[in-house]
Amino acid sequence: MGLFERFLTVWVGLGILAGVGLGLVVPGAFQVIAAIEFAHVNLVVAVFIWVMIYPMMIQIDWHAVKDVGRKPRGLILTLVVNWLVKPFTMAALGVLFFNYLFAPWVDPQSASEYVAGMILLGVAPCTAMVFVWSQLVKGDANYTLVQVSVNDLIMIFAFAPIAAFLLGVTKITVPWETLVLSTVLYVLLPLLAGMATRRALERRSEHAVADFVARLKPWSIVGLIATVVLLFGFQANTIVDKPLVIAMIAVPLMVQTYGIFVLAYVAAKAMRLPHNVAGPACLIGTSNFFELAVAVAISLFGLNSGAALATVVGVLVEVPVMLSLVAIVNRTQHWFPAPSVRR
Repeated sequence: MGLFERFLTVWVGLGILAGVGLGLVVPGAFQVIAAIEFAHVNLVVAVFIWVMIYPMMIQIDWHAVKDVGRKPRGLILTLVVNWLVKPFTMAALGVLFFNYLFAPWVDPQSASEYVAGMILLGVAPCTAMVFVWSQLVKGDANYTLVQVSVNDLIMIFAFAPIAAFLLGVTKITVPWETLVLSTVLYVLLPLLAGMATRRALERRSEHAVADFVARLKPWSIVGLIATVVLLFGFQANTIVDKPLVIAMIAVPLMVQTYGIFVLAYVAAKAMRLPHNVAGPACLIGTSNFFELAVAVAISLFGLNSGAALATVVGVLVEVPVMLSLVAIVNRTQHWFPAPSVRR
């Protein structure tokens, strides 16, 4: 894990502090940025999101999809968790905490937006940091590539319908055209751009892709931190007035993350998956594509919305929680069979 990934929580924390400070000192600057939008998509944030996502999409090896049938059990586990369990448990926890447990301290409009942000996190399975988690647990690298590739293919078609369904069930009105546009802008187009770039780099040399991604990685973190600064700049007054909001959002997100991991890990043990497949499978099913969730929340609800704030809190929570799960996976290797050639 590189310097930026290892201390991602620190960078996000500093971005939060900078955003809140600037939002209080120069609120007019953030108002100008908010006005730069097209079809409910803020163009400044869209640029930062692309800077984040583009290097991740280049890493995806689409040739790996052809090997999808070689390790079906681990793949099935993560697909079931990602698309049939996780979005719905996230929505349920959001409603439980903000419509009931935290209702005395949160107004209904804000509660609705926080739930929406959680739903968007739950419907967006991770595509980037999973490579880091897999490496840390000595996972099967080829399996991780297959898993990420298949998840991204499914995401193109499933993200918008599932998000719209869950937002509708929770009585949050969402314009379909904006949700579809966000999916195209932040999933489909970056995927196509990443595929084209990877193909061009592979023609140059064997190491061209890895070298190019390594040079872009710092910019990916810069895009993330810049987005965080903007989001918390717009939320500055709310955060100062209600400092417990971030803590309240973090609670159900942590319950969701640990709960999904336990469910997936128990299932992996019952399925007798080898450790180098079980570890990545459960971590992929647990982590989130928070860059996409942030972008869609901004497009649907606005830069200064509670939904956008909830997705950014997801960034703050995910890294330390996932590192704790990595430690658990590494300490329980003896629970699983040794890797074999055929699975």
